[in-house]
Amino acid sequence: MAGTLAGLSCLVLGAGGFIGSHLCHALAAAGATVHGFGRRPAFPDSLPVLRFTAGEFNDRAALALAIDGADVVFHLLGGTNPAVSNNDPIADVETNTLASIKLLELCRASSVRKVVFVSSGGAVYGVPRSVPIPEDAPTWPISAYGINKLMVEKYLQLYRHLHGVRSVSLRVSNPFGPYQSPFRRQGVVPALIERHLAGHSMEVWGDGTVVRDFIYVADVAEALVAAAAYQGPEQVLNIGSGRGRSIREVVADIGLALGTGEPDVLFRPGRASDVPANVLDIGRARAALAWAPRTDWMTGLRQTAAWISQAFPKGLP
Repeated sequence: MAGTLAGLSCLVLGAGGFIGSHLCHALAAAGATVHGFGRRPAFPDSLPVLRFTAGEFNDRAALALAIDGADVVFHLLGGTNPAVSNNDPIADVETNTLASIKLLELCRASSVRKVVFVSSGGAVYGVPRSVPIPEDAPTWPISAYGINKLMVEKYLQLYRHLHGVRSVSLRVSNPFGPYQSPFRRQGVVPALIERHLAGHSMEVWGDGTVVRDFIYVADVAEALVAAAAYQGPEQVLNIGSGRGRSIREVVADIGLALGTGEPDVLFRPGRASDVPANVLDIGRARAALAWAPRTDWMTGLRQTAAWISQAFPKGLP
């Protein structure tokens, strides 16, 4: 994808995060000038050499300065996850939806060419009628997190209609890979790998039959770069592998990838925010972006495990 964004100034909001760090590498490889904004990265070696502004999403002045002069803004900021968001839905609206509307006002004032938003393919649909799930499927989120992602999508469409701010929302499924902390409450793959490498039983919420669509983070970054260059009419695109795997399968495959056999599992009570199955139909993204995931599942597991074993040789930091 070298040269696809040559000459463009790209601002990555959430550059210090898991997806954001991989996106910054992909943007630099595509020829863009990259400016990162957000909290300092937990893993300093995750980012390429770039201009970085430390700031919070609710710091309007700092955000305005960062946006000034940007051609493309990537919105990856959002401080909660599906399970936590239901504990305080009012705070979730304030820190995600309202903050995003203020961001769009700044983008409009600065004549930003395009906004690329990382939405959630795992949360906006709720319990699906069937899988794989297309973009025009009903959206009935069962978490405040999913509702807020959906509201931001709608405001992006409104600003496109009212003010001509072009945008595209990518509904990303369940990304995994290096620089995703195994100790946060989001990201089951690194959490399971770390437990196994540390010699502990893997913790599984529910009976392990929940099905998810897992995608390697480098493939997500490539989709984001392609979305920035995209000039077509689509405003919402699913980004996933298009293939579902149960948590039980994930556990078994981790044992295979690491050559350790069947891991021990500790089953915990299921969570109300977990839908039974989520697999995305990625046909629209294939056609619109000329994109498809390239990383083999087992290869992704091995690369993730290699990073975790290097980053956390003694377990929890």
